[in-house]
Amino acid sequence: QVQLVESGGGLVQAGGSLRLSCAASGRTFSNIVMGWFRQAPGKDREFVARINWSGGRIDYASSVKGRFTISRDNAKNTVYLHMNNLKPEDTAVYYCAGSSTYSRPTSQRMYDYWGQGTQVTVSS
Repeated sequence: QVQLVESGGGLVQAGGSLRLSCAASGRTFSNIVMGWFRQAPGKDREFVARINWSGGRIDYASSVKGRFTISRDNAKNTVYLHMNNLKPEDTAVYYCAGSSTYSRPTSQRMYDYWGQGTQVTVSS
């Protein structure tokens, strides 16, 4: 079992930056593919970014590519989401998730572990 705890959300003006962190505990973190998702009010939860165990394979949603960067520090059991040039449409609850089964999980159902989420609000 893995427990995930997100932090780093908050209120920021458009064009600003935030760094989200997701701390994992409970089992070997380095074997787990980690992802970030988000859910805006009234919308379905959507994929944001994904990073494999080594950091050698990274994928982004087209809406955040070039602005967001996912990274991980296996020694600290932590995955990060650096968000730059934030826009009001980035406002959402951000969740980190982990998959211990799939090397490249392509749907939310392929993730075994989920955090509780952290709110990001971008004002215009």
